[in-house]
Amino acid sequence: MVIMKKFAIIGFILMILPFFPFKAAALTVSPVRLEVSGEPGQTLLSELILINEERESRTFYSSLENFEARGETSRPYFTPGTEGLATWIRVPKEVTLEPGETKTLPFKIEIPQNTEPGGYFAAIFWGSTPPEIKEGGQIMVGTKTGILVLLSVPGEIKGEGGILEFSTKDKQKFFSSLPINLIYRFQNTSQDRIKPEGEIEIKNIFGKISAVLPANKVEGNVLPRSIRKFEVVWEGKIETKTGFFGAVKKQWKDFHFGRYTANLNLIYGPKNETTQASFSFFIIPWQLLIIVIILLAVIIIAARLGIKKYNQWIIAKALKERKASE
Repeated sequence: MVIMKKFAIIGFILMILPFFPFKAAALTVSPVRLEVSGEPGQTLLSELILINEERESRTFYSSLENFEARGETSRPYFTPGTEGLATWIRVPKEVTLEPGETKTLPFKIEIPQNTEPGGYFAAIFWGSTPPEIKEGGQIMVGTKTGILVLLSVPGEIKGEGGILEFSTKDKQKFFSSLPINLIYRFQNTSQDRIKPEGEIEIKNIFGKISAVLPANKVEGNVLPRSIRKFEVVWEGKIETKTGFFGAVKKQWKDFHFGRYTANLNLIYGPKNETTQASFSFFIIPWQLLIIVIILLAVIIIAARLGIKKYNQWIIAKALKERKASE
């Protein structure tokens, strides 16, 4: 459960690690993600931090690539930086760091005058070998690490966003206990990124609120013309137990029973548009119910036997007193 919590907090970062490591063997770069906004013709000034983790001086080389969304996992797909934002960023081509040295490196983004409103996305990579341009314009720098730059150019944005789907994972309807994984898919048909904000409110069969969960705890963006799947976990108060009696103990200490409805409420976009969805499911702690039924059966049988014995004793006593009186 601790691992799941950590995953929820750094969800976006973890999803891109296989392609975009935050910390390489020799270099640490921060921040991982930079979100900026600027007008056409404007020059934006920013900075990044480089840390040489090795015990010897090293020279690191920069390279730039654009990225876009592929699939629904939020992993960026990098493309050659021959146009777009990758060509607007001005950053030193190389920097030398002493052992353990931390350096703040300024860079700028020169937005062309004729830039259309929308979102533009690129990555500033740093590697220990000079960039090598392959066929098709693809830049290869060996092992690399860097930051994502997400630029918004304001203006009239066409398209919109909305919830495509909201349910439990695999649309499961019945559960025996927490945790419960909820997922929603958000579609962005606009020209700029959208960061949905809001919460998931879970109510029981009596309308009482059982939990309120942040809908986008990792502050993830949905890139233009893409769909992103978000996962939210309704976690229990205690860790998951193994085995039948472990499940009984968990269900007893963290009791939930009956029909529950999860209501998703989101706000998104510069105009704070809203969208909602709901999904119902059932929690039936069947392991605990089996134990309760067995205990009730034992109590009922014991009570009946006790009453039968008592009646027999009363009858025997009455017969004995009757004979004595005769």
